[in-house]
Amino acid sequence: MTKHTLSVLVENKPGVLARVAGLFSRRGFNIDSLAVGPTEHPDVSRMTIVVAVEDLPLEQVTKQLNKLINVIKIVELEASAAVRRELLLVKVRADATVRSQVLETVQLFRAKVVDVSPEALTIEATGTADKIEALLRMLEPYGVREMVQSGMVAIGRGPRSITATAVR
Repeated sequence: MTKHTLSVLVENKPGVLARVAGLFSRRGFNIDSLAVGPTEHPDVSRMTIVVAVEDLPLEQVTKQLNKLINVIKIVELEASAAVRRELLLVKVRADATVRSQVLETVQLFRAKVVDVSPEALTIEATGTADKIEALLRMLEPYGVREMVQSGMVAIGRGPRSITATAVR
């Protein structure tokens, strides 16, 4: 199975997310990552969907997605042609005995500390999935108390805008 990243422009209306997710569910595809947010046009939202499927069934799903009334445009974002990022917030045990080591790790990954308490640090990191996974592996020995991770967001490289060509 290959992971595919789809950028789906949709009308910003209630129920659109449920219909799109339902289409993947009915086809038996598990969505690995899903992020939804506004675009530069207030009436349009962008869904970044990462799904692991074979190529042929993905084509069938994209054709069915295009039939949904609120879907404006679908673009598959190839890894080499897109900037992809995830966000991680992680709370790590960091008492006085290990705090400096945790801070060194944070600096190494160009992450930042966003909250401090006597027994823990909350760290914010953005980057590729590989970078986020590597940071978590490095922080694990200190004791990860809690974490939350966003879905992937992605945008095509270069000056072209899929929103501009889809919204008039």
